[in-house]
Amino acid sequence: MKTVRKRRKTISPPALIAVSFVLTILTGTLLLKLPMATYTPISWVDAFFTATSATTVTGLGVFDIHTTLTLFGEIVLLLMIQIGGVGLMAFAVATLMILGRKVGMKNRIFIQETFSYQSIGGTLKFLREILLFVFITEGIAFIALSFFWVPEFGWKHGLYYSVFHVVSAFNNAGFSIFPDNLASFAGNPAVTIILSGLFIIGGIGFVVVMDVLHKRSIRQWALHTKMMIYGTLIVNAIAALFLLILEFHNEKTIADMSFLGKVGTSYFQAVTPRTAGFNMVAVGDMEESSLLLTLVLMFIGGGSASTASGIKLTTFIVIVLATLTYFRGIKEPHIFKRTIKAEIIVRSMAIAAVSSGVIFTALFLLTITEKMPFLALLFETVSAFGTVGLSVGITGDLSSAGKVIICIVMFLGRIGPLTLFFLLIRTKKESYHYSYDQVQTG
Repeated sequence: MKTVRKRRKTISPPALIAVSFVLTILTGTLLLKLPMATYTPISWVDAFFTATSATTVTGLGVFDIHTTLTLFGEIVLLLMIQIGGVGLMAFAVATLMILGRKVGMKNRIFIQETFSYQSIGGTLKFLREILLFVFITEGIAFIALSFFWVPEFGWKHGLYYSVFHVVSAFNNAGFSIFPDNLASFAGNPAVTIILSGLFIIGGIGFVVVMDVLHKRSIRQWALHTKMMIYGTLIVNAIAALFLLILEFHNEKTIADMSFLGKVGTSYFQAVTPRTAGFNMVAVGDMEESSLLLTLVLMFIGGGSASTASGIKLTTFIVIVLATLTYFRGIKEPHIFKRTIKAEIIVRSMAIAAVSSGVIFTALFLLTITEKMPFLALLFETVSAFGTVGLSVGITGDLSSAGKVIICIVMFLGRIGPLTLFFLLIRTKKESYHYSYDQVQTG
């Protein structure tokens, strides 16, 4: 008599990532609906939208945080931001480690997938280093920001404002408990440097940070690290220069500031779309050319395995290098004396294509459900996908259907195009190969 063995179905790391975000969002929604979480009751849609925005570290809001949420509600929001930035399962594995429990191979693989770590070996040590780095960095920034905000707001509010904005900034969330976000601190060098430094570090990628900390020489850095560091510096510098030029005479934004104030604010507005979401000027008051530039920056996003989203900076660089290589008649693209594999180029193209498809589909649906200007809807959609949180001011006016659409876009933007791809498509190895033929393109 034959015994039939049932195959044990195991959930894949990409699916586990998606499920962990869903669970966090649903839990956050329920907590925000509690009477103790808000001063005045909010709808289920608004609670779901806020929980999604916080967990995906986006920062889009349908109401003023400080006047709507109680202290309990704001703490719930802060916890969702921290969990969403680092990952629920990362904290779960860390809890097992603290309790002295054994961490199985499945959890190790998950950590490897979450943080784009190259090998299974050393994943737990890598996780410990990441969490230690997160809390040390946030702690130092909290102390630094408190030096400026405690004298201004007093001990109670100064310390609370500092910890809230430090966590929000490092995790690239963009949530602020000030009514005007950070507009009242435009031109303030301390706030500009501390908060922008936080979301640049958080958005550059944990793998990059660990590589920089462990390697004594720049020559020893991995190719990914070099591309992220140099790419971030170049993109930020170019974006800041263009925004300074475009907004220099805009009376609604930086025209009345001192030159140093203009430079500092332009720099902040240049780095925040990747993908922090804070703003020191009203986004709706910016020139349309500046909004278009911001759209591009939001689409590019930050680094892989970071608190940022978008197609990722390295993806953008690979596509640019592949394009330039084609025009130069060179067979393979290379950078820093290293050749980029064809599979990485194809993957980068696929990421850009899937991302564009998600944005187009959502935008198409929003043009049906909402009666708003096209540029405003496009900006909102790209901001949601890049989990940026910048808006021209239409978020609160979206219909229930529009809010749900934006929630889906935020979720897809946070889990990433590759995770979405692995969830929807089952890949299989082909044992055959067709002959080549020509196709006319261009």
